Amino acid sequence: MSSITTHVLDTAKGCPATGIEVSLEYFDQTNNWQTITSGVTDTDGRITDWLQQPVDSGTYRITFDTDTYHHGEGFFPTVVIVFKINANDSHYHVPLLLSPFSFSTYRGS
Repeated sequence: MSSITTHVLDTAKGCPATGIEVSLEYFDQTNNWQTITSGVTDTDGRITDWLQQPVDSGTYRITFDTDTYHHGEGFFPTVVIVFKINANDSHYHVPLLLSPFSFSTYRGS
């Protein structure tokens, strides 16, 4: 079983992004997205109690509500990251680097 974590950094302000609503979904055997968990980033840009159980191999989607964070002034109202987990017993950290007009992500450690 694997675990998934995330955090958000505001690269325009040079600080963690606080108060962003985030959801994690799994693409199930019936080709539908099933919500696993959701949460809100804390003052460190993290969701510390987000996912308490390990997850299986498969395709996952993290959705960030960036419109609320940017008070409707950003270019991307949501950021959606879809990724695959192929190996069990690994940790998958999927951070988001965010500004009002761009974003980037990577597989962290």
